[in-house]
Amino acid sequence: MKLDRRLLLRGAVAGGSLAALQGMMPAWAQTGTPGLRSDLPTLTGPNIDLTVGQTPFTVGGRTGLATTINGMLPAPLLRMREGQNVRLSVTNTLDEDTSIHWHGLLLPFQMDGVPGISFPGIRPRETFVYEFPIRQSGTFWYHSHSGLQEALGHYGPIVIDPAAADPIGYDREHVLVLSDWSFMNPHDILTKLKQSPGYFNRQRTTLAGLISGEDRMSLEERRMWGEMRMDPRDILDVNGTTYTYLINGHGPQENWTGLFGPGERVRLRIINASAMSIFNVRIPGLPMTVVQADGENVRPVETDEFQISVAETYDVIVRPTEDRAYTIVSEAIDRSGMGRATLAPRLGMSAEVPPLREVPNLTMRDMGMGDMGGMGGMDHGSMGAQPGAAMAGMDHGAMTGASGGAMAGMDHSAMAPQSAGTMSGMDHGSMAGMNMRDPENAPPDMAVGVGVDAIAMAPANRLGERPTGLQDVPHRVLVYTDLVSLQPNKDQRPPSRTMEIHLTGNMERFMWGFDGRKFSEIVEPIRFERDERVRVTLVNDTMMAHPIHLHGHFFELVTGGPAGHQPLKHTVNVAPGGKVTFDLTADAPGDWAFHCHMLMHMHAGMFNVVTVRPMDGVAS
Repeated sequence: MKLDRRLLLRGAVAGGSLAALQGMMPAWAQTGTPGLRSDLPTLTGPNIDLTVGQTPFTVGGRTGLATTINGMLPAPLLRMREGQNVRLSVTNTLDEDTSIHWHGLLLPFQMDGVPGISFPGIRPRETFVYEFPIRQSGTFWYHSHSGLQEALGHYGPIVIDPAAADPIGYDREHVLVLSDWSFMNPHDILTKLKQSPGYFNRQRTTLAGLISGEDRMSLEERRMWGEMRMDPRDILDVNGTTYTYLINGHGPQENWTGLFGPGERVRLRIINASAMSIFNVRIPGLPMTVVQADGENVRPVETDEFQISVAETYDVIVRPTEDRAYTIVSEAIDRSGMGRATLAPRLGMSAEVPPLREVPNLTMRDMGMGDMGGMGGMDHGSMGAQPGAAMAGMDHGAMTGASGGAMAGMDHSAMAPQSAGTMSGMDHGSMAGMNMRDPENAPPDMAVGVGVDAIAMAPANRLGERPTGLQDVPHRVLVYTDLVSLQPNKDQRPPSRTMEIHLTGNMERFMWGFDGRKFSEIVEPIRFERDERVRVTLVNDTMMAHPIHLHGHFFELVTGGPAGHQPLKHTVNVAPGGKVTFDLTADAPGDWAFHCHMLMHMHAGMFNVVTVRPMDGVAS
């Protein structure tokens, strides 16, 4: 294992030298300072020893206590090779149980690392040995699945080199671990969210913003949101008001720097290891070619910016030709803060750091009103940005004739005479009821109780849409439909059955679940026959994004792209009011976690177990 200066510093701090080193910490942490290294400490080989413990962590001149692996945040890079067997011995020095989940790795379910599902967990002062064959290659990561340890720094990157020649050519690589850090304990954060879900939102619309036009909303739009008791700026539950956004454990002022030689093809392996943060990633002045998503190779697609949700990974190739520095920006999707790093030919260089862009507003489409037949002419994306004309494209006459429970709360006769202009023709009080909890709109298997405050009237397939905050940027933006698998899909059988799973919640109470049920309630597991082919549709009935992760499997996003080359993912971001369809081959026997990867959403109930049977001789 390689040692870096951050590790040496942490060891000194742990040894009682905190006071003497306090003034040195910012300098030690700045890899932009000449003489300091920028690569991540790396562990390789068939036998790897990992120790979970607590370590002082310093960022922005403040020091807190992190949960770390081998004393580092992020944890060491694990470098493996496809085809090898690996033996990972994990020792717990904490006073509580811990675990490690190998995110995106295909392995026996007993090695998956989810306490209570695949193994008991690792008790204090005990060692657990994970042992499994490496069956794939690509960029992955590992993290705790115990309590809220992941939010305290318990995560690290994995790179698996292919057994054969890598189809992606590059001269140099850097691993970029994006994450969020708060000096507030995550249990306190969760408590505050349960008491007041908007506690961390300091970017709400204001009277001053209405008068100045800064909020980019008309009075009628404001009234509509108010009467529905919804916040158009409720985009991230926890944001830059409490989080410092990190890149490889460095805050924005510490300028982590990766080196390049002009003209080199540089591979950036980008991992979102945050607890609660979705990022928009760009490198101003430097195009990126996406070559891998979630560890699976895709046909190269050039872009200028992409959104990476919690637990996703993207590999990109950049080719800087000038002898200059470039800023890597990971901006929170609500624009409340950013991570910042640098690509440069030499240490000590930096580039201009762009300012935070304007706060985006949610729209009718984010309420799940995107594909209503009578609202087909409505430009939902423009509603937040075009005060006074947002309803101009709406076919009110068509809405008058709409029928069914989904439209029951709307005063259609009131809307029919309105041709355009403002939203004054809409019965806002009735509108509040139409999108709120209504048993008539609920699927038959949904539990419609206090845990469901909304049911999407017309959820839209949004895989081809630019994601939140990037609708109007003047450059190229990656969307899911741009992703095409480099290799043909292994299983091209048509699905034998379909399944619909609703992502539900009560935002005011910070309750989350699947089909209206929290995992803490009596919830039946999701059952698959071994090797069966199932088409699953996830419907987001909430106004928050949910990155949904299935352990032990990859699924094929149904994007409408080239047949037999659907992109493989282990995590997919389901946009507010949106729906995502994927095809799954349930080829991994055992019990697997299935959950939202927003850590607080998972702990508040959006979690279930996928069980694949029969086991056919697999040890239980």
